[in-house]
Amino acid sequence: MSVVTKTEISAYPIVARGKVRDVYAVADDALLIVTTDRISAFDVVLPTPIPGKGMVLNLITLFWMDMFADLTANHILARDVADFPAALKPHAAELAHRSVIVRRTKPLAIECIVRGYITGSGWKDYLKTGQVCGYALPKGLKESEKLEKPLFTPSTKAELGRHDENISLETACTLVDPQVLAEVERLSLAIYAKGRDFAADKGIIIADTKFEFGLTPGGKLLLIDEVLTPDSSRFWPADGYAPGRGQPSFDKQFVRDWLESVKFNKQPPAPELPAEIVARTREKYAAIYTRLTGQALPED
Repeated sequence: MSVVTKTEISAYPIVARGKVRDVYAVADDALLIVTTDRISAFDVVLPTPIPGKGMVLNLITLFWMDMFADLTANHILARDVADFPAALKPHAAELAHRSVIVRRTKPLAIECIVRGYITGSGWKDYLKTGQVCGYALPKGLKESEKLEKPLFTPSTKAELGRHDENISLETACTLVDPQVLAEVERLSLAIYAKGRDFAADKGIIIADTKFEFGLTPGGKLLLIDEVLTPDSSRFWPADGYAPGRGQPSFDKQFVRDWLESVKFNKQPPAPELPAEIVARTREKYAAIYTRLTGQALPED
């Protein structure tokens, strides 16, 4: 399988090169988003790519966006390279299965986190304060325990190399119009609930996830970026789930755990990933795609 770590498309100006995605302006109101095989952890881009990872993120996002079309509009304009502008034809092989053309929006200044289980940074905050993003939680919760109801816990958007921070709804209201915030909270919880229930039928627990939304120039709210991917979510196998410990997963928690084991200080430069960690991570990404969609990951 070919690996795409960085694209160079001279036909259009590059707008951003993020932790995973390269973004080009193909029109005043449209962007080309290319999801590469780069992987980040602790907000640091690792030097070792994961073959096929970009295809998983792109294809699984399209799968979910189609499923959630009855809940919210999204920014997708074209998904097949055959429908892309002629200037992109020389890059068709590189772009296949890992790119989309989207409506340009102004992304909200927050990431919309939904937590159905107490884990990750939420677990760490709970141990320190008994709260998560201003929500007071019951005493005595165990790590990975299911919450009574999912929580909407926004976070800041940090620049590349810096860390996102959990914030309260009150703080989020200073970053996003309160009416817009109320709508994205409603949508985030509704999308999570539908995805959680679908995944449960496939034997998968979606412990938490991140959504992003943007506003068109006319003020229409759209679901953007990635949706319920192994980069933005924690996927746990339902069989063997038991609170009181960390859970095996189908996401990049596996990479985070390895980095923790080698005492990575969470600052660049990150260490190279061993071949066996790359192979296992690729297997996990491909497995969750197939388990959820019922389809095999394209080879190229």
